[in-house]
Amino acid sequence: MEVINIYKCLCDEQRLRILNLLKDGPLCVCHLMEILGSDQVKISKQLRYMKGMGLIAGERVAQWMVYRVAETDSPLLEENLKCLQDCAAERLGFARDSALRKSLLAKLKSEPNACASAILPFLQATS
Repeated sequence: MEVINIYKCLCDEQRLRILNLLKDGPLCVCHLMEILGSDQVKISKQLRYMKGMGLIAGERVAQWMVYRVAETDSPLLEENLKCLQDCAAERLGFARDSALRKSLLAKLKSEPNACASAILPFLQATS
């Protein structure tokens, strides 16, 4: 992973919020839309960009795309993500996004829907 690609990805607020949400485990595009309050086109554009840069990976499950932070051996990326948690979390609303993520996942576990079947196996594997 090239240094310039990491910083290109980290210079956008929505991409940072997406990375923050995916650091805790995979999510479907529809979950990112709900948490971030954004439309599918905008979210998918950012996901495609980050996937192209090698920061995230996606897997199709039926008609849903499930994304996660890519496995990497880049200490630069790891350190920058940690730094973001320390210095930018409050300003970017990471805590609010994380609370919405937690609430959404609890709802999916208690009231499964068709999309839940795409994400729950990933969550059980990482628990």
